[in-house]
Amino acid sequence: MAENTRFQAAAYTAEGAERDAVALPVTPFDGTVNEPVMHHAVKAFLANQRQGNAATKIRKYVIGGNQKPWKQKGTGRARQGSTRAPHWVGGGTVFGPIPRSYAQYVPRQVRALARKSAFNARARENAIYVIDGFTYDAPKTARLKGLVDQLGVGDQKVLILTNGVNPNVFLSGRNLPAVHVMPYQDVSTYHLLWSDIVLIEAGALGLEGNGERDTEGAADAGDEGGTPPAARKMRKTTVKKTAAKKTAKKSASRAARSAKTAAKRTTAKKPTAKKSTRTSAKKKGK
Repeated sequence: MAENTRFQAAAYTAEGAERDAVALPVTPFDGTVNEPVMHHAVKAFLANQRQGNAATKIRKYVIGGNQKPWKQKGTGRARQGSTRAPHWVGGGTVFGPIPRSYAQYVPRQVRALARKSAFNARARENAIYVIDGFTYDAPKTARLKGLVDQLGVGDQKVLILTNGVNPNVFLSGRNLPAVHVMPYQDVSTYHLLWSDIVLIEAGALGLEGNGERDTEGAADAGDEGGTPPAARKMRKTTVKKTAAKKTAKKSASRAARSAKTAAKRTTAKKPTAKKSTRTSAKKKGK
């Protein structure tokens, strides 16, 4: 059940200096925690990671065993038709695994609810920290490790969510076993529940560096899709340009059709040419 609670999160600079706590946006952090939905989403996520390559051979695919090991009667032993029967050593496998897909589909709204529940579960534990912004000019593992140690979470599993794709931060944390870096919009329920501490870049939540709400992207940040405001603005601009191109194409095709129709009408209205006087005179002479 959702609670009328406004969560507060500790805020730090990119170097680990503490700032005043900030209020998390209400859109994702509304207090909703649905454990069955989170379980369903995590189970589907893990199932979708399976390759499904396990395979065994039934008796018809095992090499050998085409000939009867001994004759049918007169030996005193049980009759046998092949040494590749399932009860023989080296024989085929009965009901063994075969290559198949383990994929499970989870509806988009269910995934969004599970993701929001995971965020709220971490917010209830005060395990969400807001970082002003990662301004890394080049990958530096020691710099990111220094931040984690400065926050006192070096012995815990840390999930760092950046505002969009940040290759320098990703490469800085790639060699740290307990640190996982990924864009905020790509995070899943599994990653949130895997982590003990979640570090979120302020821009991903629509917050400015000083902890104030970004008025331009406040409504879009932290929604079910998890797309940062900058990405949403770019998407809207692209959609507008595409729509304008389509409208221009339609107008041009309409104008071309109108011109063709007008030309056909003009050709149809032209009077038939009169026969020449010479032709008529010849006919009269005949």
